[in-house]
Amino acid sequence: MDQLSAMRVFVRVVETGNFTRAASSLSMPKTSVTNLIQSLEGHLRTRLLNRTTRRVMVTTEGALYYERATQLLSELEELDGSFSSAQTQPSGRLRVEMAGVFADLVVMPAICDFYMRYPDIRLDIGVGDRLVDYIAENVDCALRAGTPTDQSLVARKVGELEMHTYAAPFYVERFGLPQHPRELEAEHFCVGYLNAQSGRIMPMEFDRDGEALEIAPNYIVSINDSRSYVNAAISGMGVVQVPEFMVKTSVDRGELVPVLTEWHRDPLPLYVVYPQTRHLSNKVRVFVDWLAKELQAVGREPKVARTASCSVSA
Repeated sequence: MDQLSAMRVFVRVVETGNFTRAASSLSMPKTSVTNLIQSLEGHLRTRLLNRTTRRVMVTTEGALYYERATQLLSELEELDGSFSSAQTQPSGRLRVEMAGVFADLVVMPAICDFYMRYPDIRLDIGVGDRLVDYIAENVDCALRAGTPTDQSLVARKVGELEMHTYAAPFYVERFGLPQHPRELEAEHFCVGYLNAQSGRIMPMEFDRDGEALEIAPNYIVSINDSRSYVNAAISGMGVVQVPEFMVKTSVDRGELVPVLTEWHRDPLPLYVVYPQTRHLSNKVRVFVDWLAKELQAVGREPKVARTASCSVSA
């Protein structure tokens, strides 16, 4: 028995909750996963998992073994990386989650640059503002707006976004310009932004000469996707508060106009987050460093795709 392989398989079974998902995440046949777990239990002379037709439950001994195994595997990966990272190009599949607006306006225009720097990394990008099970879905990291509240995640700040308030000219013609943020709680309408992590509508924040307000927006429709949030505002469904770079083109086209311009709010922080149980591998590190650099350019002129010098090979 390859004990190291069996240990890795056991950890994935515990993290994903069953043999089928573990096998899929490891690109292994389910029978191989089953055989390795059985061999490991035979080697240790103890049962690590209780199996039923629907689920896998960790025994008391299995929970103890899992805790030590994850620590040992993390230390081993760190040891290997300390010798190999300076000598080899980072490689392998990298699963990243981010909102569609960041994929469209930040990552995709520069993705060829990342490929040219790191041709051996294969990016799997999940797009959407949704709640992610990092372990079960085998997600390496995610780009998230706002300060993380999940204590099980490690967070690295990679940027900030200037936030402003906008509405469509059609909306302004019909309802007029709001004169004070409190009007967004009653007389005026907003587009609600539904936070996938909390399941609640995000408040709007305003500040003027030291007067800080947190507004519960009066909304007709709420949305949990950034692009749809902006499109709802363009359609005249209400006032929105968004990063400036997201709507620059829409403002230039006259589809949105700034409102409540005497009021401001603190910049929105951006973080890359990943599970504490995941070692920050070299491939994750180089992607995060690259992404942080690209985000520094947010707010300048819109990017165009860098395709002229990009030659993708199989």
